[in-house]
Amino acid sequence: MNKLILNTGVQDFINKNWNTDIVSVLLKKPFFEGISQKELAEQLEAKKKCKDKLPTWFSTQNIFYPNKLSVEQSSSERTAAYKSNLVTGQTLLDLSGGLGIDSYYFSKKVDTIYHCEVNLELSQIAEYNFEVLSKKNVRCIPEDGLSFLKKFDLSFDWIYADPSRRNDLKKKVILLQDCLPNVPENLFFLFERTKNILIKTSPILDISEAIRELLFVKEVHVVAVDNEVKEVLYLLEKGFEGESIFKTVNLLNQDTDTFEFIPSQEKQAALVLDAPKKYLYEPNAAILKSGAFKLTGERLGLAKLHLNSHLYTSEELLKFPGRRFLIESVESFSQKNIKRFKGQKANITVRNFPITVAEIRKKNKILDGGDTYLFFTKNHDEGLIIIECRRVLSTE
Repeated sequence: MNKLILNTGVQDFINKNWNTDIVSVLLKKPFFEGISQKELAEQLEAKKKCKDKLPTWFSTQNIFYPNKLSVEQSSSERTAAYKSNLVTGQTLLDLSGGLGIDSYYFSKKVDTIYHCEVNLELSQIAEYNFEVLSKKNVRCIPEDGLSFLKKFDLSFDWIYADPSRRNDLKKKVILLQDCLPNVPENLFFLFERTKNILIKTSPILDISEAIRELLFVKEVHVVAVDNEVKEVLYLLEKGFEGESIFKTVNLLNQDTDTFEFIPSQEKQAALVLDAPKKYLYEPNAAILKSGAFKLTGERLGLAKLHLNSHLYTSEELLKFPGRRFLIESVESFSQKNIKRFKGQKANITVRNFPITVAEIRKKNKILDGGDTYLFFTKNHDEGLIIIECRRVLSTE
């Protein structure tokens, strides 16, 4: 951590030039004594990545930024704020704290946070930034969280783990057992020090497999931001028995879509198939990731177009955790019927369809964008169809 970067002149330069071309900075001679152009470029690049993801860090004066990879791997402020509402108590141990976004938000709900980070420089950066952000209840420990636990006989109200999805060779991994720290391998040891564990995983990880690995999973939270799943959270309670509660959340700019269920409800849900009616519904990404396919239709009084299409329909417009569309036409899929969209703008979605969006666009010269939405899917009779729609906004 080069503290010369915190000098007033350097900070002024970063604040004025965070959106500049990084390559042009790297090719110039050093602007500031004791600071390489690479170090300066890293600050500019990382600050730029914080603009939308970490607005508090971006807007706070004298923040020291780590390399861009640490910013990319961190939680966003929106997801960190969400998960902070899942914990309470006096103490929380963050096993692999990284830049400290989650610890920052946990510190609003828990009296004392222990932020462990094995990367010495990143730990120093996080500690410095906590001071700048006036967070005095976060204790930074520059070592691996498991090693820290094994050294001291301490207990915590919560232990939080965001396992690194890169192994010792810096290659990306997906399975929990391949991440660092290896939570499944150390699960019973962790439960010697706490009754509550919160784990964040990649959205790519299979949820049912994670539940089998982790045990005692009381809740699963599938968290999306603007209809993109960002993380899946597993809330573990020592000795918990029974079905996990699934909670899906889609964090929007001015609203939040939620849907809650247990897997047995999905298995027992009635499946109603029907042809497209007046309105079409597409579930948000969090629901699709959770697997609540039949239950979504049953709870909301909707029919599905096909068992595997995960699109729903109704005659009356209903509130729905996802996108809603007014159907303007339904036609069988054929070159004749798709021809009329040639050269026009349209937003294309495929569901349970043998051709990709890219292939449809290329073959039929359909441009991206506009107010028209085309769904290429199967109906309840296994026929391939094209549904032409327009979006129904939340105000309608």
